[in-house]
Amino acid sequence: MSDILTAIELPPPFPDHTQLPDKDDNFVKNFQEHPQSIILTDSLTPVLEQIHPDGQYAIGQDCGIYWRETDPPQAGAVAPDWFYVPNVPPKLEGLTRRSYVFWRELRAPLIALELASGNGDEERDKTPLAISSSGNTQKPGKFWVYEQIIRILYYGIYEITTGKLEVYHWQDFSYQKISPNDRGHYPIPLLGVELGLWQGTYQNQEQVWLRWWDAEGNLLLTGWERVQIERAAAERERTRAEEAELKADRERTRAEEAELKAARLAEKLRAMGIDPDAESE
Repeated sequence: MSDILTAIELPPPFPDHTQLPDKDDNFVKNFQEHPQSIILTDSLTPVLEQIHPDGQYAIGQDCGIYWRETDPPQAGAVAPDWFYVPNVPPKLEGLTRRSYVFWRELRAPLIALELASGNGDEERDKTPLAISSSGNTQKPGKFWVYEQIIRILYYGIYEITTGKLEVYHWQDFSYQKISPNDRGHYPIPLLGVELGLWQGTYQNQEQVWLRWWDAEGNLLLTGWERVQIERAAAERERTRAEEAELKADRERTRAEEAELKAARLAEKLRAMGIDPDAESE
């Protein structure tokens, strides 16, 4: 009796970032989100270049983190307004990332930040994932997904309308709300920086912004701010050089006037029969 081989039907492989949606067709909720993300990324870049000389890190802005395969796919994703993942390639197989697929890379972001347009209830939602006997799924809250599934080490919630900032640290299997230091900043030791609030103008918007400081409390500047400081320093140096030149010109003028005055006096003395060059006895 011959053996009969039957094909084993395998489940389809989990999709990757090229097969999952990269947008949910929702509008950005406020005009601050885009420049706010630029400030965070731009000012932190010099720090990240030192930490990752090989360039192995990724930053997402309102990009999906897929943590569970669902139908539709977006139901199994969360999209922090800004997040940073260390020690992953910025591109995958030469392709720009369209999303971050947690089940393929298995590396959690070190920090995620939410810019809450409302009162922050959505960002603090701890509703757990629940599946009923009928197969219906209860949508989990962002806070629960970040804390219990992805386990992002630091999670910040910034309420734009109130200027309130909360930062959580994942430890002992849950998020612990941390207190600011004496400068009012929240240290992120693995990055060697602090997160805090800064009142100022950026991209024609005067308001309170999320910013980074170094461990000594020095504000980390954006590229535009560094250029402005360099221009101001160059202008001060040019002004100092011009003032030094004017001072030198004045000194030369005074010396020439003194020399001319001495020559005229010598001429008068000679006219009086006195030799100004003769040594007195």
